[in-house]
Amino acid sequence: MKYLHTMVRVLDLEKSMAFYELLGLRETRRIENEAGRFTLVFMAPEGQPECPVELTWNWDGDAGLPSDSRHFGHLAYGVEDIYATCAHLAAHGVVINRPPRDGRMAFVRSPDNVSIELLQIGEALAPAEPWASMGNTGHW
Repeated sequence: MKYLHTMVRVLDLEKSMAFYELLGLRETRRIENEAGRFTLVFMAPEGQPECPVELTWNWDGDAGLPSDSRHFGHLAYGVEDIYATCAHLAAHGVVINRPPRDGRMAFVRSPDNVSIELLQIGEALAPAEPWASMGNTGHW
């Protein structure tokens, strides 16, 4: 068995792509299907094309799909500096739902409410402000 990708449906392709670009992912492949009226955009971390997330955008919207069609756990990405990553995201208007109080783990949500887990690569960083005393915001 081989991992291929994780697919998430998106409501606004450009807005969602901009979010994943903030995380450091880049478009690696795109499929426009006129007959099916959808676009698939595969985005992966630099140098890791084998680890993509597939953004599926239905040109006519998602009306008619089951209401639970968006549910799944989360995407997880390892980052070199969890504090710098969270500061970068926050500076661009992304809510840090679960701040990295422990220097190891944080959660954010995409524009389509997809939960994204950010994990510090290697050992946890020493607790630091403003993160150490920051509470959770919303669901993660």
